[in-house]
Amino acid sequence: MRNCALLLGAFALAGCGRTTFSKPISGRTSAGPEETFACVKKQVVELGYRQTSNDAGDRRITANKFDYKTRRPDVQFRRMVHKLDVAVAAESDGQTGIQVEGRTFAEYSTHRGPTEEQEKSSAEVNADAAKLIERCRS
Repeated sequence: MRNCALLLGAFALAGCGRTTFSKPISGRTSAGPEETFACVKKQVVELGYRQTSNDAGDRRITANKFDYKTRRPDVQFRRMVHKLDVAVAAESDGQTGIQVEGRTFAEYSTHRGPTEEQEKSSAEVNADAAKLIERCRS
């Protein structure tokens, strides 16, 4: 019985220590969902990202941008990877919602191959997410 209580306590503490690395940014526009999704796809490229997936049915897109300028004192460190996850959806009031989550990963070259470790979102990816919403809001 005592072991069970200790195990439950350990799981409870593990759940409380969860770190939030990124927070989605939302925006709304009066343009239609298809027009807004086309704007998102265009702006992703203009912000310097490369599209990695496109779900036209659900109007979702993901894109990456590599940062080769950041350096770390770790021989396994390769580069920083900025990722944008964008979802466009029709709202019940006739508006179109845009949700963008910007995430940052450190990429390492390990014995298993390239390994990404998520970090707190960088100022650059957060600014790009805000620009994307601002440019497609009109």
